Amino acid sequence: MAATEQYIESEDLHPIDIVETIAQHHAWEFDRVAEDQIAMAVEGQWRTYSITLAWSPYDETLRLICTFEMEPPEDSLPRIYDVLNRINDQCWTGAFTYWEEQRLMVWRYGLPLTGGQFAGPEQIDRLIASAVSASERYYPAFQLVAWTDRSVEDALQVAIAEAYGRA
Repeated sequence: MAATEQYIESEDLHPIDIVETIAQHHAWEFDRVAEDQIAMAVEGQWRTYSITLAWSPYDETLRLICTFEMEPPEDSLPRIYDVLNRINDQCWTGAFTYWEEQRLMVWRYGLPLTGGQFAGPEQIDRLIASAVSASERYYPAFQLVAWTDRSVEDALQVAIAEAYGRA
């Protein structure tokens, strides 16, 4: 039996209730912001990521936003946007964007659950893990283009080497 199966037995459960149970299972700090929204902190290798999941009953979508602070020098922003676009070309689920005003790098993903579809705990757990994994993988590339004179290509090679260099 999967670790999360013991918690979820009914498809009538609200998606954010499932997320809350997963957060408790992993011992992540979280705050149930509203009935349809939860925010949590997930520790990664590079930093702690702020993750918010929100359920939109209007379009039946579970939205995930994973953020980390990033305050690159103004003159590095064109390179940040360049690497961001190239990284997004490599991502099949979710996408990065940079919120300049808030000084946040953001990973976004929306899981449509239209027609009464149900997201199980394993699927939601994987959704969160994918956001953290993508953030961890590309964090060094963002840092390299923001704070060094390394090329965008070099920064992407570091991200690729990180992905293949771990056991």
